[in-house]
Amino acid sequence: MQTSKTRTSFYRRLYVAYLICSGRACSVPALMEATGMPRRTAQDTIAALAELDIECEFEQAGGSRNHIGRYRIKDWGAIDPRWVERNLANICQVLDYPMSQVEK
Repeated sequence: MQTSKTRTSFYRRLYVAYLICSGRACSVPALMEATGMPRRTAQDTIAALAELDIECEFEQAGGSRNHIGRYRIKDWGAIDPRWVERNLANICQVLDYPMSQVEK
């Protein structure tokens, strides 16, 4: 059965929020490495978290310039992060992402 673009987009946002919140991938390069997604997709996905009322903010590293720092999930909005964690295997399967990033 073909997965809809709506579902894959939603799951991609949940997975990126999970990776950021868990500390496994808190930057665009780390998200690219964890998921294999292109830079622009990673950037667009982070920006799209606000559409789900997930508050994600960038924290500039002290004394650094040029966007050196990390993302942090400030608020999950109406999303239950425990549901995301319980359903990671299915989310990764739908997105064809490796589970290795969440098994660490």
